[in-house]
Amino acid sequence: MLYETAARAAEILALNVEDLDLEHRRAPVRSKGGAIEWVYWDSGTAHLLPRLLRLPDGSTRTHGPLFLSERRPVPARRPAAADICPHTGRARLGYDRARVLLDKHASLDLHQLRHSAATHLGDAEVPLQLIMGKTRHKNPRTTMRYVKPGAEAIAKVTEVLAPRRRTH
Repeated sequence: MLYETAARAAEILALNVEDLDLEHRRAPVRSKGGAIEWVYWDSGTAHLLPRLLRLPDGSTRTHGPLFLSERRPVPARRPAAADICPHTGRARLGYDRARVLLDKHASLDLHQLRHSAATHLGDAEVPLQLIMGKTRHKNPRTTMRYVKPGAEAIAKVTEVLAPRRRTH
């Protein structure tokens, strides 16, 4: 989901089940500046979300945090009621734990997924403005940091500089 939305990890971890618009494959997130913006995902996330929402009895979670920790919180570390799943009693997955799990199971960094999405969009020759829209960066310089043309893109651009062929 982080890769397909190109969103910040904290924004995605803050999502609640009731925020998801599964039909249109989107969800509202609170951006860095506090504004509410939409993030969009594609088939990979759309395929996995129903599995994430399924409860052991076969029913589906309808509200509460989207991403949950493995265990229920101990009384000494009880989070806010909004951060506990009413169906399972498990707490919202925190940034630090998500970072550890992703590193352990996939050898990836949470923020690396956002950067990879921007880089792959650049490799696919998506215009900078669209990449900025997807990543929700406000400054083109920030976005350009992640858009590094690969060897194929450089070779393709080189063709533009080649002398024109004569047709007669």
